[in-house]
Amino acid sequence: MEFKDFLKEYKIVTLAVAFVMGAATNDLVKSFVTNLIMPLVDPLIPDGTWETAVLKLGPVNLGWGPFVSSAIHFIILAAVVFFVVKKLISRRKKEDVPQVQY
Repeated sequence: MEFKDFLKEYKIVTLAVAFVMGAATNDLVKSFVTNLIMPLVDPLIPDGTWETAVLKLGPVNLGWGPFVSSAIHFIILAAVVFFVVKKLISRRKKEDVPQVQY
């Protein structure tokens, strides 16, 4: 009974659903960046594709292509999270505002 109360009080099922949806959104955004955005960047890279784009500084190879891909992925994912949270907050504020009746 205590475990059931714990699940209800902390809304564990809702949290689990949010986690799964977040992982799915992450996969979707990663695929979007990898398959639709980065191929548009490929013609701008002089020595091949973005997956192998490196900047050689003596003995050091800096993989800037994969970094740019990860940065774009992060920015898109952050924007998606921002807009979803913003929408949820505005909806919650509308529900919390008491309606004046005449």
